[in-house]
Amino acid sequence: MSAVTRRVRALPIRARLSLLVAAAVAFAVAAVSVTCWFIVQDKLYQQLDDELEKAARLTSPQQVDQIRMALANCTQDTGQGGFRNTYSQVVTADGTTCLFANSVGEIKVTAADKKVIENAGNTEPLTRNGTDEDGNALRVRTVPMTLGNPLTQESSRAALVAAVPLKGTESTLNDLALILLLCSGLGVLGAGAAGLAVARAGLRPVDRLTEAVEHVARTEDLSVAIPVDADAEDEIARLSRSFNSMTASLASSRELQQQLIADAGHELRTPLTSLRTNIELLTRSEETGRPLPDADRKALLASVKAQMTELAALIGDLQELSRPDTGQHTGRTRILAWQDIVESALRRARLRGPELTITADVEPWYVRAEPAALERAVVNILDNAVKFSPEGGVIDVRLTEGTLTVRDHGPGISPAELPHVFDRFWRSESARSLPGSGLGLSIVARTVQQSGGEVTLAPAEGGGTVATIRLPGAPVPPPETPAPEDPPQP
Repeated sequence: MSAVTRRVRALPIRARLSLLVAAAVAFAVAAVSVTCWFIVQDKLYQQLDDELEKAARLTSPQQVDQIRMALANCTQDTGQGGFRNTYSQVVTADGTTCLFANSVGEIKVTAADKKVIENAGNTEPLTRNGTDEDGNALRVRTVPMTLGNPLTQESSRAALVAAVPLKGTESTLNDLALILLLCSGLGVLGAGAAGLAVARAGLRPVDRLTEAVEHVARTEDLSVAIPVDADAEDEIARLSRSFNSMTASLASSRELQQQLIADAGHELRTPLTSLRTNIELLTRSEETGRPLPDADRKALLASVKAQMTELAALIGDLQELSRPDTGQHTGRTRILAWQDIVESALRRARLRGPELTITADVEPWYVRAEPAALERAVVNILDNAVKFSPEGGVIDVRLTEGTLTVRDHGPGISPAELPHVFDRFWRSESARSLPGSGLGLSIVARTVQQSGGEVTLAPAEGGGTVATIRLPGAPVPPPETPAPEDPPQP
């Protein structure tokens, strides 16, 4: 990369846009100016050529006689006849130059003129730029001719060479070039200024966006928003809307995170307080030498064990919820036989509620999901059904065409509580006396959504609650994916 390129890239974007506009205008103006100059030059030269053609046209016997007399009486510095207000002379094949009396001066003969004389009768007149003996610029026309010498009665080759000064034409062209140069310079400067003004106006929304980003980075205030015209559809407006959407999402995520921390602290405080109280009672009995009765000691130890189990379950649920919401992109998803997942969860549910009757009607269905997460979601649904079912109750489980329904015959959920059942740490009035963290259904909703499905809870006809999970899939596995084996027995 050249030093110039590095310096240009180091400039602010406004300066680069101004330079780009100025360079584009300079190129356009230069192209127009050069084209205009050459067109004017061609027109002026065409006028001179027309004037020379008229001056050097041999149309009358008197002109021919003048040329013959000039050849007969020619010396190096004089001649007879001529054309008024022009350079005019006759040049013979041997290089002799005969000036006409009215000639302004002598034209310097070139090799091109001599070639025209040599080919007289077989060539066209030659028009060129030349000079006189004093170096003045001329426009020259050389007309070849063959003339008879009246003294020797022999034919000789010669050329009539006429010219007009180029001083006026060159002065006009120089003045035109100066005017075009000045206009081009003014145009480039004006274009640069206009480009800078346009760049400032166009980048003003970017300045606002930059200030907003710097403000967020400095203060971590995600409430800032960039004003956007509702009717604007350009790139800057889209960028501003995307920034506002991003800050709103970050603010919502931060609020959820803070809420999760607050709720987790609140939920952890109760079992920790109870655990500390029980441990203090046990410690005090050991320190004072007054042991607790065996029944009380066993009850305290059982309570400590239950509270530790509750803490472990709560921490596991929090770890599950703290995972990024990218279950479909972690590399741990694969094609699963959902019926096998349901059968494995049913075996665990029957061990936890041996006094309950769990009926199952499971049809094959294959889905793409994370095995452990999906099994945990099904287990949580079945655990809720076991927890709220009366002793000796019945739980109906059915999996058909990708829809899993779990129906219990418990107390059910009131319509006022249904909108909150998937909220984190939310527990109904009837469930607060039962073990649990209030995170199970939140984990279920998260897992199902990551797998592209949906989950609902609704009152069942005749009492109880029915939980429904729908996952996209197919009744048979894809051809390239072999059907998974049944999971091992627990």
